[in-house]
Amino acid sequence: MEIDEAIRESDDRRLKTKYNNAIYVVRRALALYSVEEVALSFNGGKDSTVLLHLLRAGYFLHKREQSHSNGVLTDHEVAFPIRTIYFESPSAFPEINSFTYETATTYGLQMDIIRLDFKSGLEALLEAKPIRAIFLGVRIGDPTAVGQEQFSPSSPGWPPFMRVNPILDWSYRDVWAFLLACKIPYCSLYDQGYTSIGSIHDTVPNALLCVNNSSSSKEKFRPAYLLSDGRLERAGRAKKFSLPVCRPAYPAVSNGMISEDSNKNSTLTATVIGVGDEILFGTVENELGPSLCRKLHSIGWSVSQTAVLRNDVDSVAEEVERWKSTNDVVFIYGGVGPLHSDVTLAGVAKAFGVRLAPDEEFEEYLRHLIGDHCTGDRNEMAQLPEGITELLHHEKLSVPLIKCQNVFILTATNVTELDKEWDCLIELTRSSGLLVLMEPFLSKRMTTNLSDVEAAQALSKLCFEFPDLYIGCYRKSRLAPLIISFEGKDQTRLESAVEALSKKFPAGQISEAN
Repeated sequence: MEIDEAIRESDDRRLKTKYNNAIYVVRRALALYSVEEVALSFNGGKDSTVLLHLLRAGYFLHKREQSHSNGVLTDHEVAFPIRTIYFESPSAFPEINSFTYETATTYGLQMDIIRLDFKSGLEALLEAKPIRAIFLGVRIGDPTAVGQEQFSPSSPGWPPFMRVNPILDWSYRDVWAFLLACKIPYCSLYDQGYTSIGSIHDTVPNALLCVNNSSSSKEKFRPAYLLSDGRLERAGRAKKFSLPVCRPAYPAVSNGMISEDSNKNSTLTATVIGVGDEILFGTVENELGPSLCRKLHSIGWSVSQTAVLRNDVDSVAEEVERWKSTNDVVFIYGGVGPLHSDVTLAGVAKAFGVRLAPDEEFEEYLRHLIGDHCTGDRNEMAQLPEGITELLHHEKLSVPLIKCQNVFILTATNVTELDKEWDCLIELTRSSGLLVLMEPFLSKRMTTNLSDVEAAQALSKLCFEFPDLYIGCYRKSRLAPLIISFEGKDQTRLESAVEALSKKFPAGQISEAN
């Protein structure tokens, strides 16, 4: 069998391990179900192409074992009988359709073409055919991978069948290593810079593969297998809340993500959470929290809540769960790493109701970063909240930022590292719309020698008159002058508030702070 022979001749030890594990899953499924009871879900993409050929190899080895022919059996003697399901969509790329039908002809696939929506089509098919298990090309990191194992029953509300996921633990690198090592034909779009293919409405070539050519106005792209960082596989997928590069300077948002109808004076809210017993014990000063508040303030965000938590998974989970739904964004720092006290990722996973699972791309990243200096299990260190994690890589960062929906997990341990992570996050924001950059807050500071009692009533009235401003008071010491702070996004409103305050007291009682 040509696939099995190609892998055996390969020098790629990792690929051999992945292949053997996947073949075990295939053969296990074929032992549990008859050929008539299994099907392959094929969509013309790279993952399902890998899956097709793994099934061909697995079925060949399964039949060879049954026939006791000890390798005499040839490819031509083993037809591929597994039913293949293809959901044909009007929004699919023509190249995907062409590749699918060419593949079906080449390998003699028994195609069930469904033109209904996925769920309705599947229900009709399972009613007509005795299918009990479906092979899927799902990989960890895919939106549909959350909670899945190599054998997972279908979700509630769906027709009952077993989902079989032979390549669940494969990375982007593994997929291309397999296709290239076995010289397997794949859809031509991948040679045009597409790295993850959805519909014609949400998929473009990956800009990271763009080749600058000053002599031609037409953009050219390198093949998908040359993408060096597999974590950026989906960079060519249009994000739900993304806008064109020439978007207005101050877009409005939904949960901190970009939408339409900008309002430069609107305000978004963030929660800042620190994790660390050392902060609560007073052993280490909490410099990151205040610094992060100032940084958010500088891009027009309001911090509604700050908290410092002990190294406890449940404490982190409760706080993240409380604020991720009531604020636009949550930033969390501390407690990230391989130590027993590093509980942040586990807490975030629990807050979202998902498990921690090994992330193949992050594991590969750690392999390059740590190499032979790693004394522990890199697989354990690379566990991230399953199905909701996006690694935000920047060439200036030694460790990527971690984003779980609207929760940003920072790895900085001091202000210098935080400055670098923040600058990189802002750069990424300008290119991909991770956050909304709003009008920064403007501030005014006034001072007075009046007592708190003398100033209280006038300040209370001022707050009612200017509800759009943040008006606060503080003293640097008990006997120092009272400082009255004004924060807002409209310079005219700030000046009006200062003027109104001055009129409430005799001349000379209120002055501008140095």
